[in-house]
Amino acid sequence: MTTPISINFVAPDIDAISALKGKVAVLVSPDGKIDTLARRVNRLSKGAIARFSESDEFTKLEAGTGVMLSYPAGMEADGVFIVKLSKRPTVTEARKAGAAMAVAKGAGALTVLVAGNPKAADISYGLALRAYTFDAHKTAETAEIRGASMMVNHPEEVAAAAGPMAALTEGVFFTRDLVNEPSNVLTTEDFAARLAAMQELGLDVEIIEEAELAKLGMRTLLAVGQGSTSPSKVVVMRWNGGGDEAPFALVGKGVVFDSGGISIKPAAGMEDMTMDMGGAGVVSGVMRSLALRNAKANVVGVVGLVENMPDGDAMRPGDVIRSMKGDTIEVNNTDAEGRLVLADVLWYTQERFAPTAMINLATLTGTIIIGLGHENAGVFSNNDDLCDDFLKAAKAENEGAWRMPLSPAYDKLLKSRVADMKNSCGRPAGSSTAGQFLQRFVKPETPWIHLDIAGVALLSTDSDLAPTGATGWGVRALDRLISDKFED
Repeated sequence: MTTPISINFVAPDIDAISALKGKVAVLVSPDGKIDTLARRVNRLSKGAIARFSESDEFTKLEAGTGVMLSYPAGMEADGVFIVKLSKRPTVTEARKAGAAMAVAKGAGALTVLVAGNPKAADISYGLALRAYTFDAHKTAETAEIRGASMMVNHPEEVAAAAGPMAALTEGVFFTRDLVNEPSNVLTTEDFAARLAAMQELGLDVEIIEEAELAKLGMRTLLAVGQGSTSPSKVVVMRWNGGGDEAPFALVGKGVVFDSGGISIKPAAGMEDMTMDMGGAGVVSGVMRSLALRNAKANVVGVVGLVENMPDGDAMRPGDVIRSMKGDTIEVNNTDAEGRLVLADVLWYTQERFAPTAMINLATLTGTIIIGLGHENAGVFSNNDDLCDDFLKAAKAENEGAWRMPLSPAYDKLLKSRVADMKNSCGRPAGSSTAGQFLQRFVKPETPWIHLDIAGVALLSTDSDLAPTGATGWGVRALDRLISDKFED
């Protein structure tokens, strides 16, 4: 997997600043004031920092962003990156500033001069998250930051605060790698093997193969994958860090490639369907983070891994399939396959683990993008308290999420002439009817959230904390929810 850059925390050394190589980042507050370390850079550069802080360009600069001063006089550095940052920045502003440092002009070594900034750990976190690159399939070497050093007061304390963030960074990177990986590499077999390897971190990982899935009655999940040569699987990951209580459950849709099946998708944009396992990717990243930071909670992550392809064995529009729960489903659109995978996995998770609460994630519908764009995931829930807790966690991590409606009125649209329900109701209210479908496989006593992440899992432009491509959306918010609500 992509390894996060190494960030070292060291005590300030004013005398060493002139000899620093690579890039040097300094902080300037909105009122133009600079700290002790930046003042040293200002003197070495013959007042360049002060002159910039008094300019109109600095006034117009957004907090958390910066400007590069190339080849400053009096220093060995290739450039000084001047960052506008409040003396007491918000977490979001501090992480944004760190991310800006990660993509400042040039590659190689980076030294960040932050002295006593109270959000030094968050600055390092933003730096680490934005420094991600996915170049496993490129033959040419890509320019990137090779490492970073931060001059801070009390470096041991800052390093301790940054430790859990480093674990989260690795979980986010694991998710991004999975979502970015092409489908000829990330088959269901390969995906399962990567999850099995996390047993080395202390996770209990179980892979359930097709024969056992058939015995369990997971017919809707198996129907999705029956047109592919890649075998369907369910992978169960357990982290037992919280005693004897029932676990909190995460469930993920893992369609490693979605052609649409017999209801085949248009060719334009189909290459992006390598990301249709994004829900399973997020679940996997969260489980990795929990193990790495030794979370004091019991959490189970269950992912259904399938490939939706059209061949002579593929499920057809008009087929009727009986779910593990026992309900029958008319398949009127084989491209509405994710809900068929989740139906069985949700029911299995409740039957086996009786979780205290359950959240599923899926790149489920294109209609959620029509409603919310790429700024927010859709949040559907049967429990106001759990939903409010998640939205609070998502807001704290600046991961966009917006609650969407569920209603018995949508049940009418799910009616089928030949079965208990149909799997697709068309585009009107498409994300809500999909959520309503899933709710039929959630027991009334189970607090539950469905997260439709189709618009946020993969972006075509850079974001504050991620380059173009997979974002890892949800790993940070879910980890915070677990930390706040389910850890002892």
